Amino acid sequence: MIAGILTQFRTRPVVATLEYGSVCVCIVLFVGTIALLSTGPPRGTATPWLALVGLGAAFVLFWTALVPIYDRLR
Repeated sequence: MIAGILTQFRTRPVVATLEYGSVCVCIVLFVGTIALLSTGPPRGTATPWLALVGLGAAFVLFWTALVPIYDRLR
């Protein structure tokens, strides 16, 4: 399994980085959401919730805008 991942990084480093980076971001968003939900509703400034939403919005923007632009310019 690790050898296959390393082979993907050697043959297609940009694609592999995007794919595995996306998996990591999804895991962080999931764990962050569960952690914040366990603390209850937002109180005060709600900075952790804003950070989580900002990360999610940046992730969506990346895949819906920046990746297609990269594909067209490549």
